[in-house]
Amino acid sequence: MHELPEKGKRARINKALLLGVGFDHRDGHLRVTKGENFRLVGGSEETHDQMAETAIKVNEKLKQRGKVLEDVSRDEFEDIIQEAAGRD
Repeated sequence: MHELPEKGKRARINKALLLGVGFDHRDGHLRVTKGENFRLVGGSEETHDQMAETAIKVNEKLKQRGKVLEDVSRDEFEDIIQEAAGRD
């Protein structure tokens, strides 16, 4: 008989995550930011700040729509990213 994972572990396994990676970190600093449903790594200070701002806005847009990241379709996610990045 197979054992199901504990409820808390199962929730973490199924959770969607927004991952941002910046490749322009030439100043020797490794920036890492963790948020509710995102992880950001690398980038210059400016790039990392932009990624963080976008990730926070994505969460705000999701809350406005009454949704969580794992519940949105690819098309809706793309719309949310465009809005959050100011490209709507």
